[in-house]
Amino acid sequence: MNTTLKCLLLDDELPGLMYLKMLCEQIPELEVVKAFNSSKTFLEETHSLDFDICILDIEMPEMSGLQVAELLKGKPVIFTTAYKEYAVDAFDLNAIDYVLKPIKRERLQLAVQKAISALGHSVITEKCGQFNSEKGKVLLYFNRVKYIKVSETDSRDKTVYLNDNKTLVLKNISFEELLKSLPPDQFCRINKKEVIALRIVQYFSHNEIITDIIEAGKPLAFTLTEVYRVNFMNRVSRK
Repeated sequence: MNTTLKCLLLDDELPGLMYLKMLCEQIPELEVVKAFNSSKTFLEETHSLDFDICILDIEMPEMSGLQVAELLKGKPVIFTTAYKEYAVDAFDLNAIDYVLKPIKRERLQLAVQKAISALGHSVITEKCGQFNSEKGKVLLYFNRVKYIKVSETDSRDKTVYLNDNKTLVLKNISFEELLKSLPPDQFCRINKKEVIALRIVQYFSHNEIITDIIEAGKPLAFTLTEVYRVNFMNRVSRK
């Protein structure tokens, strides 16, 4: 699983911001989404950006990092500052950590590890979608799906076969609609009634796909029909 934290950086001093960005780029667990040197611009753009955590300077002219953190609606924050006296206020805001300047990479790395530990599963960037199921609304994590078939009891429904050998029934959804949510580099429709995760493919021929799933002592096989053959071949050629 991918435990990379997507982060935003904010420091009003450009040299300090560039140095912080350089340090962050040396930490494998961090992905810098964007760096800002203006609190105002930062707050204007955060709503349109996908991020897990912010690394904020505290002393800034437009608005302090503490004030910015209060407006982030609970997003985790690591503060950086040259002043020890802000530590109490920072932790009152449930900051992940408080890193004193000049920042050292090892100290920043420690703060990032604290963030990963504190956030737990919320930092795992698994792709998922929300669907209606026989049990109500469900979040379906795509990397847990092996294949999907038309339900045997109602063709409007789709049965999802999961890695743990459990199944889930998605209610009243077409394959066309479902494929709009599934990552196209991970899933492919192979006939009128089935969509498979490309990672389960072991061998294939003109009209058959052999998977690494063992059922009743032998590999599970699927039929590959003419209508979907070219698309399937194109997809596996990119893997």
